[in-house]
Amino acid sequence: MHPIASPWYQIEDVGAVDSPCLVVHPQRVSDNIQRMVLMAGSPARLRPHIKTHKTAEGVRMMMEAGIAKFKCATIAEAELLGSCGAPDVLLAYQPHGPKALRLAALAKTYPATSFSCLTDNAGSALALSEVFAHSGLRMPVYLDIDIGMHRSGMAPDDLAVALYASCRELSGIQPVGLHAYDGHHRQSDIAQRKEACDEGFRLLDGLRQRITEVVGKKPAVIIGGSPTFPIHASRPDVECSPGTSIFWDACYAGLCPEQPFEPAAVLVARVLSMPTATRVCIDLGHKSVAAENDLSRRVVFPDAPELKLVAQSEEHLVAEGPEGHRHRPGDVLYGIPYHICPTVALYERMAVVVDGRLSGHWKVVARDRTIGI
Repeated sequence: MHPIASPWYQIEDVGAVDSPCLVVHPQRVSDNIQRMVLMAGSPARLRPHIKTHKTAEGVRMMMEAGIAKFKCATIAEAELLGSCGAPDVLLAYQPHGPKALRLAALAKTYPATSFSCLTDNAGSALALSEVFAHSGLRMPVYLDIDIGMHRSGMAPDDLAVALYASCRELSGIQPVGLHAYDGHHRQSDIAQRKEACDEGFRLLDGLRQRITEVVGKKPAVIIGGSPTFPIHASRPDVECSPGTSIFWDACYAGLCPEQPFEPAAVLVARVLSMPTATRVCIDLGHKSVAAENDLSRRVVFPDAPELKLVAQSEEHLVAEGPEGHRHRPGDVLYGIPYHICPTVALYERMAVVVDGRLSGHWKVVARDRTIGI
């Protein structure tokens, strides 16, 4: 009889892990990166977002896989990418005030990296141009286009065509493309998700064609996140921006079963107390796992599906189990975060596990808002 294999997340020397702790499994990270490349058809078609992992190790693993273009949301993330020697970095944000000055400083500090950012209105475009021109730069910019999420960006209409054309006349910026994020498409039915995603892309592609006719040069297009990644990956001449795919999580594992990614990060927690025969208190509070969703959608314990989460506070997570359950104070629980991106931001470092044993740590460098600039 063959022995039953241990689950991938089980740690042989877990007794050395103080909880709560976020643990990364680099081999599974590498596998997910390779899946990203295969789905896109080429690393050249990828511009992954680093907001999920925020680590130098994650950036370097992607670069080793041939990925040269990246997306980020903060100046710290952009600085991390520059320090790693990433060739092409888009700050997927419209910077104002000190943030624009910091982006200019980054471009001067890391001249080997081509930095770019977003803009979505004439006033901001002019202000950015003045900042960058004052620094002796002409920064590439992408027009941020709203194709249905209604969070930021401008409508794909004639005003966008006019803004793209007028940006070409500004001395401090150079329009190079269009950016659109369709994170509102979260239909569990992939056919429905594709139908909605295709409609948004139709609007964006129509705008690209009109801009091409006006300026005589076809803009680049950066589009999508993880849920719509396989849909956009099938389109020619676009760059795809999956982010969560590197670590995956319980949310997307349930929402996107058509995608081949697997969880690569896990939480280690322990039972703190059993105030009643059925009640279990776990050391996994708001400060240890993303808490923006309903209580039932914060963490999944694959080895303890019988536990029902009933309350959470800053340092504690309370669950109810059946009569006679097996959990006792001190027991280890492994949890898959429902939303990995903000969970990572709660940790200063991640423990690394290789072949089932602890092997150092990854520092979550870009968790901080400021690194050096």
